[in-house]
Amino acid sequence: MKTPVPSRAAVACLAFAASTAHAAAPECGGLPSLDVTTPPGFCVAQLADGFKFPRGLQPLANGDLLVTDMGGWEEGRGSIWLLTRGAQGYERKQLLNHLDRPNSIVLGPDGLIYVGLVKRIVRFDLRDPAGSMSDVVGGTSKTAPLPGLGRHLLTAMRFDRKGDLYVNVGSATDHCENADGSAPAPDKVCAEAEGENPLGSIRRYGMKWPSGTVESSEVYARGLRNSMALAFHPVSNALWQGENSRDFIQAAMPKLANDNNLPHDELNLVQRGANYGWPYCYDEQQPSPEYPQADCSKYRKPERLLPAHAAPLGMLFYTAGRFPDLYKNSLIVGYHGYRQHGHRLVALLPDKAGAPLGKSVDLISGWTSKPHQGMGAPVDVKQGADGNIYIAEDRTGRIVSLRYEGEAKAPERK
Repeated sequence: MKTPVPSRAAVACLAFAASTAHAAAPECGGLPSLDVTTPPGFCVAQLADGFKFPRGLQPLANGDLLVTDMGGWEEGRGSIWLLTRGAQGYERKQLLNHLDRPNSIVLGPDGLIYVGLVKRIVRFDLRDPAGSMSDVVGGTSKTAPLPGLGRHLLTAMRFDRKGDLYVNVGSATDHCENADGSAPAPDKVCAEAEGENPLGSIRRYGMKWPSGTVESSEVYARGLRNSMALAFHPVSNALWQGENSRDFIQAAMPKLANDNNLPHDELNLVQRGANYGWPYCYDEQQPSPEYPQADCSKYRKPERLLPAHAAPLGMLFYTAGRFPDLYKNSLIVGYHGYRQHGHRLVALLPDKAGAPLGKSVDLISGWTSKPHQGMGAPVDVKQGADGNIYIAEDRTGRIVSLRYEGEAKAPERK
């Protein structure tokens, strides 16, 4: 499809300050520094602010950044921006607009830019001045659209080493509750989680290159409520998933005062054909209170429990050499959640087998409400060609970067 060329006013480059903090704020890599807590030698630079609802970003080889701005939860208000470093900070240029809630943005094996919209995946060429997009999934493509239903309709995706595309299909409900919010019948299966095209799943699209077209598709794994955080291990190419677990469990557990610490979010090793138990089970194979007779032994349990409601929305394996060796091949995860376990960036260090099951180290903490900067809520997390980590945070509308600037020794691995 052809996207209307934005107006001159919309595409004009706008240099904008990376912070509304004090003029004498400390610097990080020549940019204003965020007032947060990091390990010794690290700092967080504020690259840009003023976005309405930034969700995805993609660093480019030349140091530029692409950003998806959903514009809110209403249809057709999304846009894509190009950030370039200038003498006074980063400048931005709007490339596309009137998009339907763009979330994930990734660089494809063909060098084109792939964007996850509601029900669709599109791609475009940065070199095309007309700003035209073509459909890869849904739309005018020959591949069926994504469901895009209910509570978890946003599209997250990653390419594997082979060039196949893995896509989140979020659940339409929280815990398969009825339309009026009442609990599901304990003796009935959850219809949306079953069948040939279940929600709460990950789909794999076998891609044909260099055309970048879909030649096959399958439900790769199921029983995963909302797989917004996906990452491939740099050595094994195994797919890891950060599960956003259910809410309101206390409604079915009268002795539980609240759900602040239950259930845990999860880190799952995704295997083809596996079922991870949503909505029947939670934590380490515990039956959900709505399904007390569920046989959780038939579902794959998580590799690691994460803090409850931390809400991992973006993660990556760190492969660059800029950070201390401690962090090599660690899984860096953004905790988006607004509650006590959220608004952090952590590194899950590798264990002896190289899996992200070692110690958890806070890379950014103290990211809570402050008069001059507000609470951070990280969404997409990507590694740049310079070895820095770039983060989109939708609560404050900022793009920030975690940098290692010093020689100080990082925390010891335990």
